[in-house]
Amino acid sequence: MTPVQRLLADPLRGVVAAISAVTVLSGLGQLVVPGTVLDLLGAESTPTARHFFAIVGMFMAVVGGVTLQALLTEPTPSYVVLWCAVQKFGAFVAVAVGVARDLFGSIALVVAVFDLLTAVLAAALWTRLRRPVTARHEQVSA
Repeated sequence: MTPVQRLLADPLRGVVAAISAVTVLSGLGQLVVPGTVLDLLGAESTPTARHFFAIVGMFMAVVGGVTLQALLTEPTPSYVVLWCAVQKFGAFVAVAVGVARDLFGSIALVVAVFDLLTAVLAAALWTRLRRPVTARHEQVSA
């Protein structure tokens, strides 16, 4: 089975892979044009804020990229998916705290909720990937 067939055959894996690809792209956007993204989020755009926001974008791109690569590989190392879930949950908390402290506009709550949903999906996939291979194949086939 090719990597693309594996993603199509398993909707949860496919959704987490698509979100990982979007994370790479949005992280690169943050890295390249941090001021624009900060403006969209209703945040202050000082040189220091743009610099640190670009660093966060670089790490987003790296985590998204390694997660996508892991999901295209068989067997998928479950620990990569676990760390994706941890990163997404951490992003949810950080953005929600930023909104609560008036560092981001309320529009950033959309980003926070998306990160929380992604964390839940990645955690569900991680749980499933930890099962023995035969149990996983039976569930995907059903």
